[in-house]
Amino acid sequence: MNVMATFPSGVVVVTAYGPDGLPRGLTVSAFCAVSLDPPLALACIAKTSNTLPAVQHTDGFTANILATGREQLARRMATKLSDKFEGIAWARAQSGLGGPVMEEDAAAYAVCTLQQTIEAGDHWILIGGVVDGGHRPGVAPMIFSRREYRPL
Repeated sequence: MNVMATFPSGVVVVTAYGPDGLPRGLTVSAFCAVSLDPPLALACIAKTSNTLPAVQHTDGFTANILATGREQLARRMATKLSDKFEGIAWARAQSGLGGPVMEEDAAAYAVCTLQQTIEAGDHWILIGGVVDGGHRPGVAPMIFSRREYRPL
């Protein structure tokens, strides 16, 4: 539906760790703040996502808000490749919760513990309690609108 593609959104890579301890991730365009007190965020993930079982396994996720100029990374994370993280810099959050933090590629990140999942059509809405996060001053986030990546 073209009306949905027109709405500008941030570009976020949701990450988690699989049962094997290896990173999983996918690009999402549906991510937003839900509440400031307590701090809650939501991300929408397709039911067919290979990352969903990792989010369920770790009971959490990290939302990496991609920086401008990271179009190739966004496209790579939107695929079903099994080696998406090969050659990608990432680190574990200091809290040990959530998924990989992509500090070099993100303008900001939020580490979340899974609070609730809501079924919505062909997606799951993940509501996470934000327990950690950070941002890179002076680094602008990338947006997605009309099927194109754009600087903010």
